[in-house]
Amino acid sequence: MTAKSESGVREALEDRDPNNLNQHLQIVWDDIIGEPEGVRSPECAWQLSHVCFRQARNCCYTLLAVLIAPPCALLLGCGCACLAFEQIWCTAPCLRSLKIYCASLRTMVQACMAATVQPAAEAVGHVCGHVRVNFRRDAAEDRDLLIV
Repeated sequence: MTAKSESGVREALEDRDPNNLNQHLQIVWDDIIGEPEGVRSPECAWQLSHVCFRQARNCCYTLLAVLIAPPCALLLGCGCACLAFEQIWCTAPCLRSLKIYCASLRTMVQACMAATVQPAAEAVGHVCGHVRVNFRRDAAEDRDLLIV
């Protein structure tokens, strides 16, 4: 490996969330614990709590990452492979075949629509296009009559 490719690999390993997938996770002391102005614990208790929190978080996460992350990665990798296989070998060919099979049906439906629905729609459009509505404000107000 060259020095340039080694630095590229190192940078890729350092930036473990390049797409910012987990920005919603705030697991730092200041984002979780805060004492209001009126209630304060002694400074030594505050500092010891901070150290306990940080060490417990780091140890527990490391333990979980070492024990559970590899099997999770294995399952996620298999799931992504199954998804890709299904899309490449099943869904895309089926959709393409369906599109080819339905091309003649589409042509037939278009011809039937052009022969039946289009003339009827044009006739209705011609009739409705010549409707005129006049509204006058100076007309005498008549009582509304209900005619049944």
